[in-house]
Amino acid sequence: MKTRSHATFRSVIALMLREMSTRYGKTPGGYLWAILEPIAAISIMALAFSIMLRSPSLGNSFILFYASGFLPFNIYQSVSVMSARSILFSRPLLFYPSVTWMDAILARFLLNTLTGYLIAFVVMSGVLALSDTAVVLRAGPILSAMVLSALMGLSVGTMNCLIMGLYPTWDVIWSIATRPLFIISGIIFIYEDLPRAVQNILWFNPLVHITGLFRSGVFPMYSPNYISIVYVMGWILVPMVVGMIGLRRYHRDILNG
Repeated sequence: MKTRSHATFRSVIALMLREMSTRYGKTPGGYLWAILEPIAAISIMALAFSIMLRSPSLGNSFILFYASGFLPFNIYQSVSVMSARSILFSRPLLFYPSVTWMDAILARFLLNTLTGYLIAFVVMSGVLALSDTAVVLRAGPILSAMVLSALMGLSVGTMNCLIMGLYPTWDVIWSIATRPLFIISGIIFIYEDLPRAVQNILWFNPLVHITGLFRSGVFPMYSPNYISIVYVMGWILVPMVVGMIGLRRYHRDILNG
């Protein structure tokens, strides 16, 4: 067991270093670009909304409001997308006995989660340093939302890793079907601003709960009562179990496909 644990640790670290070299080695700025890109996206979107609207739904800083919605979503999105392509990305290495499909998923999960957390720390530190508004952050809700975002990404990514491996066209279908997520996950609005009929529909989107939880830690006066951690955990556990069981059964078919 100890030998297997050491082999897993070495494999995961090696896969993480390989991905950093592959993804960022030829990009201007290297790994730094992974942090600068979302910062630029947040700044541009915050500027656009500040021009169109008088004030954000919470607080008086557009960039803080937008960042509080974008950051947990960014963690989920990056982890889910990268986890879903873990086996395909690392396929040449998975034919070695010392590297398993679980090592590949775990390596991508850890790398993209740590990157997402680093981005969140840099962005929030920068926004608070430049903001004229005194903000008292609550670490509990913020950290809980970040953990749930990462686990949600891992869960959905694991399930999609199975489906995409067996049915490659699912990659395109999923990408098209989930494009509205950016709009309907509470990034540019808060749940309470919506009509009751829309609320009743969007409540079933677990990312709305995660976004609300994150914002409750950024804006102390905001107390969303619609959040259900139990519901979010259900969304995490079910796809995770399905994906893990399926990959254990079909990972060789995916590798040889």
